[in-house]
Amino acid sequence: MPQNSKNGYGADAIKVVSGLEHVRLRPAMYIGDTGERGMHHLLWEILDNAVDEAMAGYAKNITVILHPDNSATVIDDGRGIPVDIHPKVGKPTVEVVFTVLGAGGKFEKKAYKYSGGLHGVGASVVNALSEWLIVEVYRDGKIYRQEYRRGKPVTPLEVVGKTKKTGTKVTFKPDPEIFGNKKFKFDIVDRRVRELAYLNPGVRFRLIDERLKKEVEYKFDKGIEELVRHLAEIKEPLFNKVIRLQGEKDNVLVDIAFQYVRDYRELIESFVNNIKTVDGGTHVSGFRSGLTKAVNRVVDSLKLTKELKESFTGEDLREGLVAVVSVKVPNPQFEGQTKGKLGNPEVKRITESVVYEYLVNFFDKHRDILRAIVEKAIEAALARKAAQKAKDLIRRKSPLEDTTLPGKLADCSEKDPSKCELFLVEGDSAGGSAKQGRDRRTQAILPLRGKIINVEKVRLDKVLSNEEIKAITAALGCGIGDAINLKNLRYHKVIIMTDADTDGSHIRTLLLTFFFRFMKPLIENGHIYIALPPLYRVRKGKKDFYIKDDEELEKFLKEEVIYKNGKLHLANGKTLTGEELLFFLNRLEELGEAYRSLKVKISNEELLNAVIKLCLKIEKMGDRNYIKSQLEVLKQALGESFSFEISKEEDKDLYKIAAVDKDTYDVYEINSDLVDSVAYEVLCKEAKNIKFPLNFEVGGKTTEITHFGEIKEKIMAAAKGTLEIQRYKGLGEMNPEQLWETTMNPKTRRLMRVTIEDAAEADEIFSILMGENVEPRKRFIAKYAKEVRNLDI
Repeated sequence: MPQNSKNGYGADAIKVVSGLEHVRLRPAMYIGDTGERGMHHLLWEILDNAVDEAMAGYAKNITVILHPDNSATVIDDGRGIPVDIHPKVGKPTVEVVFTVLGAGGKFEKKAYKYSGGLHGVGASVVNALSEWLIVEVYRDGKIYRQEYRRGKPVTPLEVVGKTKKTGTKVTFKPDPEIFGNKKFKFDIVDRRVRELAYLNPGVRFRLIDERLKKEVEYKFDKGIEELVRHLAEIKEPLFNKVIRLQGEKDNVLVDIAFQYVRDYRELIESFVNNIKTVDGGTHVSGFRSGLTKAVNRVVDSLKLTKELKESFTGEDLREGLVAVVSVKVPNPQFEGQTKGKLGNPEVKRITESVVYEYLVNFFDKHRDILRAIVEKAIEAALARKAAQKAKDLIRRKSPLEDTTLPGKLADCSEKDPSKCELFLVEGDSAGGSAKQGRDRRTQAILPLRGKIINVEKVRLDKVLSNEEIKAITAALGCGIGDAINLKNLRYHKVIIMTDADTDGSHIRTLLLTFFFRFMKPLIENGHIYIALPPLYRVRKGKKDFYIKDDEELEKFLKEEVIYKNGKLHLANGKTLTGEELLFFLNRLEELGEAYRSLKVKISNEELLNAVIKLCLKIEKMGDRNYIKSQLEVLKQALGESFSFEISKEEDKDLYKIAAVDKDTYDVYEINSDLVDSVAYEVLCKEAKNIKFPLNFEVGGKTTEITHFGEIKEKIMAAAKGTLEIQRYKGLGEMNPEQLWETTMNPKTRRLMRVTIEDAAEADEIFSILMGENVEPRKRFIAKYAKEVRNLDI
């Protein structure tokens, strides 16, 4: 194999640290947790490796594909992982990267100056926590390929073809033994891919979801300047210009863009080596202090009175600030494994210096922008002082002095806040049922009768004049804004309980936005919850079951109907029941997803089923005789329903088949994109083992299943037919006993703790829907209108 270490990315750039022994035993040590976040972290690790190639200047295109079986692929056009024999281990370097913990160019600075992967453990940890992983390397004119299963190689590194391109392709499937049935979520992956596109100007990112038939592409030539415009687009700008500054000192690269909007909050997104630092750190502190010092230095030129000049603080100066702070640091020090906060003290000094030097010069030349910022800061200072007076007034009042509480709040008798719960209940009818159904010892009820203020367009002093907000604030007793003292919090669980309809969702969003903006410590300390009343009541025999949502209903049907009473009769005469049936059904559902992704390409089921049975081989698609022989088999299967034509694919030395439906004249292509897809490969493999029709029997009735695409729909419909199912529309439909049993009883209820991410998302949606900027609202409605299901009118 080629020895190519002289280019700076060869075997000698990879340093081995230790083995993989404990990764599968203690995965949380390496990826944070084994939930949804941890599973997505696997994808981020492989994606980070591709981005490192882009940051080093070698890759210009990165593609992420989400497959129907919950596997994922990341492709880059960088140099390709080295394939030469590693000098210390005696194995191909690519195998070392994927099988030895800590083997990565990130530990040795020869390969990458700046890198974002998780402490250099990325690729091997992903491999260890995957059911299977396949890596293809395009390098030195050849295609190299190796397969692994749960971290161990199952094939040697082998040459499988020739190529003119360079790069790496990694496909892996998170192991269900570790992550259960969790699935990659398009929105989460889309957010990260778009973020990376902003942070790596000029690099083209593609995201393809074969399950949802969605494809997006991002390329931002102006980088974080465009991200600032995106973050600020739902607000009215104070001035049109986005201020952009860049600098480098002591090998630390600083890239900052910011703008001001007519809003009352500060929004700073920060990154270190492409990793989002949700808790900020020294780079953010440096930006803030540099901005404040620069304004104070130049503000004398505005000839403000001494009183006005001294009236505003650094915090007032940042009201309405929208900024992105991105730094590249050779040896970043993070607080915690999850990289939430940058700790390098020298980065604060460097960032502050770069910001100060640039802005002093900028503000000196752009006095109009400086004046707009300072006038807004003075306005913020006046509002802050007015809000302080309102807060002092609330703090001085004892609960006995507040006459609005007795008629509204049904308090509990327990005095220990850690045992007390406050339910914020929508409307009088549900509030009445809640008061009757509650545990009076520990549960307090506050019905929300009036309109909750739209906090989008008002400062704290106006918020505090709203009757509903005053009632909530007085009931909680801990203060508001920067005066919050959690020691005075009267209830350690604050539970938002609203209907699942449009009005309930609106009120819930209003409350979440209020807590996010004015009582954030309650969210940060885990005191805010959302009640999850059941969507369904299911009667099985004489017993009622309350079901949270469609996903739980599906689980119930599997466990209570299919597992206990279902029978699946296979074409070979065998009958599956119990555990064997459920295991088989879960596999069939994955195949159903694969089938639906292929149906986007070939919507005619008769043709698609025949093409799956054909099992075309991608490596033979360039052989015309092979294509002709397979076409004859296809004609025999389909009879006279279709006419066919063989032709060459554009830009490829491969053949494709065009099939024309003689009844509808629809044209379908059987080409390399279809044959080379993961979905087709999986279905071909299983088509040899699973013969149709299948017959599912439950409740004395039998349902015939004729192909992969109708498995789940028909089996679930048959299972539902054995039960009495009621769908609830609101809390008001429940009597006090039902409300207690389903939504308030600590032993049986469902609560969702609100995280900062949940509240931030609610805040963003609310800004779009309630803000003054019309265009983002139009785009939001157009995007989601078609996705509405089960609309209650």
